Amino acid sequence: MHGHTSIWFFSGILLLAYGVIITATGLWELAHPPAHPPVLYQLHAPIWWGAMMTVAGLIYTFRFHPGTWGKH
Repeated sequence: MHGHTSIWFFSGILLLAYGVIITATGLWELAHPPAHPPVLYQLHAPIWWGAMMTVAGLIYTFRFHPGTWGKH
């Protein structure tokens, strides 16, 4: 299967990009809390959700990388 790139590689890149953006937004909100925080603000969901997406994106990106990392 030389020359083919798995769709999961691109999905991993998207998960990684979105995870980094969401985590950065959550950290920004942590440093600059809103005047009227939403319900369950103290859980800091964007930080947790973004971190999980970042880890999943890294796993998919390295697992299905078309180069040497993606040997499966």
